[in-house]
Amino acid sequence: MPENGYQYDVLYIGAGHGTFDGAAPLAAKGYKVGVVEADKIGGTCPNRGCNAKITLDAPVELVRFQERMKDIVSGDLTFNWAENVKHEHEVIDGLPDFISGLLNDSGVDIIKGHGKLTGAHSVDVDGTEKTAANIVVATGQRPHRVDVPGSKLAHDSTEFMAMTELPQNITIIGSGYISLEFATIANAAGSDVTVLMHHDKALRAFHQPYVEHVLADLENRGVNFVKNVEVSEFTQNGDKYTVSYNDGQSVETDWILDASGRIPNVEELGLDEVGVKYNEHGIEVNDHLQTSVDSIYASGDVLDKKQPKLTPTAIYETTYLMQLFSKETTDAINYPAIPSVVFTSPRIAQVGVNPVSVADNKDYTVNENNLLDGWYRLVDNESYAKNTIVYDADHKIVGASEVSEKADNAINSILPAIEFGFGPEELGRLVYLFPSLESDTKDLL
Repeated sequence: MPENGYQYDVLYIGAGHGTFDGAAPLAAKGYKVGVVEADKIGGTCPNRGCNAKITLDAPVELVRFQERMKDIVSGDLTFNWAENVKHEHEVIDGLPDFISGLLNDSGVDIIKGHGKLTGAHSVDVDGTEKTAANIVVATGQRPHRVDVPGSKLAHDSTEFMAMTELPQNITIIGSGYISLEFATIANAAGSDVTVLMHHDKALRAFHQPYVEHVLADLENRGVNFVKNVEVSEFTQNGDKYTVSYNDGQSVETDWILDASGRIPNVEELGLDEVGVKYNEHGIEVNDHLQTSVDSIYASGDVLDKKQPKLTPTAIYETTYLMQLFSKETTDAINYPAIPSVVFTSPRIAQVGVNPVSVADNKDYTVNENNLLDGWYRLVDNESYAKNTIVYDADHKIVGASEVSEKADNAINSILPAIEFGFGPEELGRLVYLFPSLESDTKDLL
């Protein structure tokens, strides 16, 4: 039974990965758990994020592979955008019901409606009060919109992934994950793409030499990058749109994608009323994911945190809270090494210590490898593949960055070495399948 006469032991606001990966096992342990959600169960990642994006990207991988094999495999591939979006929905449309089933089967109460905090132990759901010993805010993020006249003429990432017909000309505002990934997809599908960068560098959290290679590759494929742009206005003239910037410059386009970032969903939650502290980066928490109100916690992308705001991070956080609430631990959260990847082509992935941050530190060694020196990368005719490995004073791997068609899988293969502090002896005991990407990666460590 819930503590102290509350209706729930734990009540979650939001039903994304910051919730359901922890709520279901918590309920399965016998705790009374409720989840409040006004939108689709599953949140951003299953419905309008990771799952949809990687499905739309799958044909890009195939097209790129055929390009590299053009002298071996005859014929050109054509990109059917409408069928690609249809397949995307075949992948994602059943996920809310699937996730709802997991929650229901575990004994979680799904409460449809908008949740707003009214006290340290209470949430108003569209006029009905729900009470809980502990509350978790896991409301995630949403697309940022540039604040200029005509901003409503632009579209966001959700709308991009729902288009059944791809415009001939697309202009993208921003140069982060979403911008570069969708520029890759749209360009491969046949659109003329212009990317307006707010700064002179893209993907600033990633190893810049690798980012520059990806940008150069996209430029060679026809993507136009304009740097140091200050957007001033969006206007419409018939079926065309104009993006004005930098005191008199402009670009005409068929469709505008605002990929200027993502912001935490902290509005209309009652945070101010109950005293939960937050800032422009999200809700402030301590090392137990506890907010300034002891009984209220937060999880997922809505947090103000140094860790990457990614699905795996949210899963780790909600799993930690499950262990905390079920009294399996009283320890502070101890984040593992969390990798990041940009699904361009080639991909950029990284984990751990960034090589630039320790370039002048004698306690670290930074080695760059041309991965084409490892024969396995030649199998599918990769023309450019590099990684940079960071070692500490004991020659243990503490960081890795890679640009290649297989960077995501390669960084995953290095991840255990970084998380568990493998040195030469431990690495020597890893015997991977051969031939394989993992064995090839290990040979160059």
